[in-house]
Amino acid sequence: MKLTDLNRDGGIGANSLFVQIGDLNIVIDCGLNPKKVGRLATPDLAPLRGKNLDLIIITHCHLDHIGSLPVLMREHPNTPVIMTTSSRMLVERMLHNSANVMMRQREDLDIPDYPLFTHDEIDRCGKRLTGLPFGHAKKFRGTKDEIEVIFHPAGHVAGAAAVEIHHKHRQILFTGDVLFTDQRTLKGAKLPAGHFDTIIMETTRGDNERPADKGRSAEVMRLITSINDTIQRGGSFLIPVFALGRMQEILAIMHDARKFGKLVDCPIFASGLGMDLADYFDEISRKTNHVQFNRGIIKDLKIKPTPRKLTPGEDPQQNALYIISSGMLVENTPSYALASGLLGHARNTIGFVGYCDPSTPGGKLLATKTGETFVFETAHVKAKIKARVERFELSGHADREELLEFAVQTGARSIVLTHGDPPARAWFLQQLTEQAPKSKVLDPVPLQPYLV
Repeated sequence: MKLTDLNRDGGIGANSLFVQIGDLNIVIDCGLNPKKVGRLATPDLAPLRGKNLDLIIITHCHLDHIGSLPVLMREHPNTPVIMTTSSRMLVERMLHNSANVMMRQREDLDIPDYPLFTHDEIDRCGKRLTGLPFGHAKKFRGTKDEIEVIFHPAGHVAGAAAVEIHHKHRQILFTGDVLFTDQRTLKGAKLPAGHFDTIIMETTRGDNERPADKGRSAEVMRLITSINDTIQRGGSFLIPVFALGRMQEILAIMHDARKFGKLVDCPIFASGLGMDLADYFDEISRKTNHVQFNRGIIKDLKIKPTPRKLTPGEDPQQNALYIISSGMLVENTPSYALASGLLGHARNTIGFVGYCDPSTPGGKLLATKTGETFVFETAHVKAKIKARVERFELSGHADREELLEFAVQTGARSIVLTHGDPPARAWFLQQLTEQAPKSKVLDPVPLQPYLV
């Protein structure tokens, strides 16, 4: 098998792998880097030019995995695209939202490359997208060779899959983004145990050791306690969330807490794509039983729409809970604007519940100490940090020790590291070298082909 990482910068961003198995050419994921703009935000598709692309496989519907999919499909107009049944129900909605965002960015930030694709193009792509159930073996033929593809539940988010590929007597596994722990809305990963010739694994949390006292249920209780304390002292609590998966998870957690009398009575604000996707989660729950979520949660919590215009640097003083995106406080998003107003007041709290890239405003805020000044550059706001800024260990990614244990037990001849920042990959490289000395461990350089 030959593998090329098409993500220009490595790390986490425009995730995309070009894999050549026998005479079949396959691309797994085609994402968009949220820290870049224009064509530089896409994977580098140059290694595919002049080649017949046989298959595109999507692991899940976060934009760092699907955000450039229509661009790839435009360049390879006859290539089929497969994903899980649940992802098929989500993918077009996510892409349409991305097109809307790019159109706004073209005007607001003067980015001539945007939009990278149009709504009409997304609609035309829909005919080529196929959803497959978990555990269903599907065969694909090249000119001479044949592969068999099987999706396995990867936890992480609705529809997320690990991809098992059989070629002759060889078994290959792409973990995709994976979480072994059960969430409130989604069961944990069920990856196939036993030997694999090659595994290609995510490394997101390789630089983060989870303290022994921070299990998921304990962190949920700590979150609820912190919300209650903030509201009772007259403040507001902001939970920045990813629209897909994390918002629905937090809404379900709040619903349980209120149902059992654990959550203080207060207004709850939420809106945007995440609320729209709640309808999709409801449908996925009814049709596939893959997630546990119903639209009644929104009604029971009496969710109010977030004010359309949040004034940067201004605290709305609603004594409320806000569950809004983006999860990393990316510039020009509702959570970014609201945080700029909450941060300068000791009564408020900002609580992160997912992964934050160190280079994003959320990552930078977590690294800044109380009393220091934090600059919201695009909002033109400087704020002295007086609010509490907390991190709750509710990530959608597996702990590094769990992933390491899984990788070692496979006895794989080759282990390829993907989807992680350099320190995260370095930890896995060191640990796997020590614990799996017979395995060849590879941290690929972007755009360089490797035989694995």
